[in-house]
Amino acid sequence: MRSSELKEQSLKQWQNEWERTTKGAITKSFFPIIVDRLELRINPTPNFTAIVTGHGNIKTYLHKYKIIENPKCTCNKGEQTVDHIIYGCNLQEQERGRLKAVITRSEQWPVSKNKLVLKYYKNFKQFMDNTVLNKE
Repeated sequence: MRSSELKEQSLKQWQNEWERTTKGAITKSFFPIIVDRLELRINPTPNFTAIVTGHGNIKTYLHKYKIIENPKCTCNKGEQTVDHIIYGCNLQEQERGRLKAVITRSEQWPVSKNKLVLKYYKNFKQFMDNTVLNKE
């Protein structure tokens, strides 16, 4: 078997396993296709990693593991989840406005999390890097 065939077979197997697993639901929403993720050059930061995994300094995650008592966002508009931070938190309104301004030049907001990282990676990463997570 040639190297390229082996690589293709491995990627197919990986994709099948990725689709079957019940773990990593948040990460899957950003990266449903393994090949797309592998082609993306990512410079991870703590905020970016927390958002695309749902792990880290996000109140729902901290609450799940009993690190904090309440998962409610400081904006008082619901729990601090990944979707809330990206799409709804009032505290991120200014940064989200910058992201939306770029995206709405070519399509309607909101866009999928997958599209945020594949098509608007630079702008989305900037949004995340300027976002304060778990602010008390």
